[in-house]
Amino acid sequence: MQTLFAGFLAAFVVVMMIIRWCHVHIHLSADDHQGPQKFHQGQVPRIGGVGVTAGVFAALTWSAWRGLVGVEAVWLLLAAFPALAAGLIEDVTKRLGVEPRLLATLAAAGLGIGLLGAQLSRIGIPVVDAALVWAPASWLLTLVAVSGMVNAVNIIDGFNGLAAAVSMLMLMAFGYVAWSLGDVFIVQVCLGLIGALLGFFVWNYPRGLIFLGDGGAYLVGFILAEVAVLLVARHPALSPWFCFLVCAYPITETIFSIYRKRFMRGMSPGVPDGLHLHMLVYRRLIRWTGGHHASRRMARNSATSPYLWGLTSVSVVPAMLLWRSETALVVASVCFVMLYVWIYVRLIRFRAPRWLRRRIG
Repeated sequence: MQTLFAGFLAAFVVVMMIIRWCHVHIHLSADDHQGPQKFHQGQVPRIGGVGVTAGVFAALTWSAWRGLVGVEAVWLLLAAFPALAAGLIEDVTKRLGVEPRLLATLAAAGLGIGLLGAQLSRIGIPVVDAALVWAPASWLLTLVAVSGMVNAVNIIDGFNGLAAAVSMLMLMAFGYVAWSLGDVFIVQVCLGLIGALLGFFVWNYPRGLIFLGDGGAYLVGFILAEVAVLLVARHPALSPWFCFLVCAYPITETIFSIYRKRFMRGMSPGVPDGLHLHMLVYRRLIRWTGGHHASRRMARNSATSPYLWGLTSVSVVPAMLLWRSETALVVASVCFVMLYVWIYVRLIRFRAPRWLRRRIG
């Protein structure tokens, strides 16, 4: 728990300083509040990733000083650097295109393979696993999976407390199973990132004083992906379906979004739209009683995230309970995807249950 506290304290202080001195950097760090995926008013710094990075660094440094982690912690931070740097550049300039950021996340995944041995050689599907014996196929799958998870966390980073809390829930599940398997390094990484996210979360939720930004989302997504890949690579007895079920919400959101944009709307998956599940919750479950006052808008924003925390728990809790049974994990994964699609269809057709609706007055 010392690792968690070190991460929390460092992130809390750094984020506090960013907010306190925002008048110095707001012309660079402010989030553009225009666009289909923006649900706030005014200028808010979007460099919360700096605080989360400080928290992770402090936590792993403390763990290293206590002898709980070794050079692997250095390799993890080095591997994360391309994704983090690309995200922060986008946060400050707002001009870095989709392609350079994608290449940066692929580079980070490649460094994870080379420095940490974070490589997928099985995914729990026999036909695919047979092909993954061929090293290039394994490398390619790992690059796509890690890069996809990085972007998945960025996709769900839309409302106060959403990405941070969802990521903490997933890290708790990973940390618990890593502890059960005796993997000290992964336990320390999970504790450090949970602490760093907590230090950020208290400033982000519910008032939205700072946002995670692309830099923070990319860092968190990358570490989550590396933890999942390392668990599978280092523990042959652990089913890959456990990692899928833990991350089922952001993964399903991303895959469904690609399908929706490409095949249903005929548009590029890289073009932002306003039809992600969390946006539908905001528009069709959280209702205004009238007016557009900033305080009501903030309350509506913050009231959205708990719905998705609950949805995430529907996958994370069964994963923690059933992690020893691959069959149960597969069934739970299929059930979650079906639940997600059912909820999405109900919302898009304006048929949400009345008991789920909430009015902000």
